[in-house]
Amino acid sequence: MSEDTYVGAVDQGTTGTRFMVFDHGGRVVANAYETHEQIYPEPGWVEHDPAEIWENTTEVIQRGLSKADIGPSQLAAIGITNQRETTLLWDADTGRPVHNAIVWQDRRTTDRIERLQAEGKDEEVRAKTGLQPDAYFSATKAEWLLDNADPIKLQRARPADVRERAEEGEVLFGTIDSWLTYNLTGNHITDVTNASRTMLFDIHDMSWDDDLLEEFDVPRACLPEVRPSSDADYYGYTDPEGFLGERVPVAGALGDQQAALFGQTCFDAGDAKNTYGTGSFFLLNTGNEAVESDHGLLTTVGFQRSGEPVQYALEGSIFITGAAIEWLEDIDLIGNAAETENLARGVDSTDGVYFVPAFTGLGAPHWDQRARGTVVGLTRGTRKGHLVRATLEAIAFQTRDVAEAMRDDSGIELTSLRVDGGAVKNNFLCQLQADIVGTDIVRPVVDETTALGAAYAAGLAVGYWETVDELRDNWQVDREFTPDADADLERRYGRWSEAVERSKDWAREEE
Repeated sequence: MSEDTYVGAVDQGTTGTRFMVFDHGGRVVANAYETHEQIYPEPGWVEHDPAEIWENTTEVIQRGLSKADIGPSQLAAIGITNQRETTLLWDADTGRPVHNAIVWQDRRTTDRIERLQAEGKDEEVRAKTGLQPDAYFSATKAEWLLDNADPIKLQRARPADVRERAEEGEVLFGTIDSWLTYNLTGNHITDVTNASRTMLFDIHDMSWDDDLLEEFDVPRACLPEVRPSSDADYYGYTDPEGFLGERVPVAGALGDQQAALFGQTCFDAGDAKNTYGTGSFFLLNTGNEAVESDHGLLTTVGFQRSGEPVQYALEGSIFITGAAIEWLEDIDLIGNAAETENLARGVDSTDGVYFVPAFTGLGAPHWDQRARGTVVGLTRGTRKGHLVRATLEAIAFQTRDVAEAMRDDSGIELTSLRVDGGAVKNNFLCQLQADIVGTDIVRPVVDETTALGAAYAAGLAVGYWETVDELRDNWQVDREFTPDADADLERRYGRWSEAVERSKDWAREEE
């Protein structure tokens, strides 16, 4: 291994695309970021332009390398991590999307999920996929696109609709990882973690499921090949005639939350992490056992390395956490996220205010698609600081909801929780989280662990790192937060739970 070689990671998230380059010590040597447009065609609908995402991907790769004075030939490999569940279709001949991507937050297929549940099919779906049927996942998004995307004409002879072309493999289905892999390498591939989030994949047989494909009317011919997250056979190579001008292996991919699990070196059963991004995602490695949840959690694929068994995880998916802070900015309550720490410290409590940020429904462990954002306890004395503190408390309380379900399902008492994502720069939130969950919160030096996990997966595949022990040696603690006893916390958590109940089943058909 040459000292001047590196591993790159494309981190394609809900609000933007980042490219990071890491050295052998897991240190960041290049970083570039670009946001993309959030498209809201109707209330509850969220879309992204896949062409814009790809254009931004090429831009951040080139800019990141240029800023760090690194040539593409110095990249040993590229890994990909992505916003999960976000779904798109594209033309196999032209590579052009046939519609905007439908984002994981989108609720347009809520009625379809409720019909599935009314038909008593939800248990069968859960047994095969480990997922709680919800509009969050890709299956109903793909079904909607196949039924509703505008027809496109064949280059030959007759017009054909999207579904007919998908049945011939002329229109391809994918999540964002497969879209980027296709554009980088020309190959239609996804990894086991992203496949496990589609609600079309049997996580026990590790294959696309014929019954689920029939239920959601998704043709097998349009699906990507499923590969390990870290693939010694590689997903393919970048085109030397393309924008990079080099033949670089693309050798790994993971959905963003599994990438963070990998980047936090949670390689063993019992290891846990929580990522604070647009939403928060709490994952517990359960080893080679797919643990079924009785408390509203998801059973999902954690990761897979070439030639090794799948590692599973329990996951608590919280839809809105960081996005609640963005909402405070949107309504001009704060100027930027950095203000929240001082504003929250400026008041002794929320003064009885509780905020349930159920803007797109409630995820784990409640799973209520019709819940909506709720603020209770407002008085004339309520000030900005109270609302900001209530928002941070909501993030911590939602995490406790998941932590308790995780303990009940797994029988594991957490002694520490590794955290990452933008919000963990907020020391007040980290201490609050430790107090409310009652466990040590451990923040690493490199908090962009999502990109790091993708880099690790790709680097292991090409031999840049030879063992996971090298990755464990790279992981370093920035700060640890130890819980403080607070007798009032239980009362506040009880009141929070009451507020959650008031948020449920709010969005009705007549509205």
